[in-house]
Amino acid sequence: MSEVDIKDLYNWCKIPAEELVNHPDRKIPFRLVRNSDEMGQVMARDFVNEIKSANADGRAIRAIVPCGPKCWYTPFAHIVNEEKVSLRNMTVFHMDECLNWEGKLLPDNHPYNFRSFMEKYFYGNILHELSVPVGHRYFPAPFLMETIRTKIAEAPVDITLGGWGQDGHIAYNQTRRHPYSKITIEQLKNSELRVQENNLDTIIALGQRTFGAAYQFVPPMSITLGIKECLSARKIRLYSDTGAWKQTALRVALFSKETVEYPITLLQTHRDALITATMDTAVHPISENPEWEFEGVNK
Repeated sequence: MSEVDIKDLYNWCKIPAEELVNHPDRKIPFRLVRNSDEMGQVMARDFVNEIKSANADGRAIRAIVPCGPKCWYTPFAHIVNEEKVSLRNMTVFHMDECLNWEGKLLPDNHPYNFRSFMEKYFYGNILHELSVPVGHRYFPAPFLMETIRTKIAEAPVDITLGGWGQDGHIAYNQTRRHPYSKITIEQLKNSELRVQENNLDTIIALGQRTFGAAYQFVPPMSITLGIKECLSARKIRLYSDTGAWKQTALRVALFSKETVEYPITLLQTHRDALITATMDTAVHPISENPEWEFEGVNK
């Protein structure tokens, strides 16, 4: 049973996209951009500015970085190379990784092998003399869990970058749907790096997005940093240019109270969180079809 009241959900979804930024009931700061190209530039510049600030202060920077959205890798590499921004004092904790049914890492060329993707598109286009040292790159793997937990706990994280899933999951912190193992808000807030089964709705969404709805090819397990680790950063910046399958989660993030059904709502109590979305992600079918009627909701 949904924890989100269906009448509330209808009212959130019917708000026109252009009203979201300054809506009086919005609970998280929100930035609207036109399209994926603009968002890629904005995300890249947000991150570069954080790195430049740390470099100017002569301090190291620690960042949690996602595999996606994809639109920012090219502009990030261009800015770093063009402006000669050193990443040598940065430590990167990668958010998550997909696993096979036995909880093992995927083949290097699997489209959901996040490490392979990041090595090619995040690190691969940056000049060697500017790049993050190999020893400062932490990719989640079942055999490295204690090492990564310890390393994250050593010092504060400066910034968490990320996106969100169809249920508002951050990293792979999905809504827990196990019928015999419910969790509370506090348990979700304190969740840490772990291996888990992926939810069926996540598998179906990813199958539709990547494999023409062939859910059989979607990895059934994952390893993820927990909400506690992701939200421990001084700044949280989430972005999406994916469109339809993120639209409802965005509305819930902006207007709902905290709920384990949509983990993204936990950003509300963070001291410096900002959500950025493209217009395609900010619009909603219900807002664009005010004549639609739903029994017991808008009548």
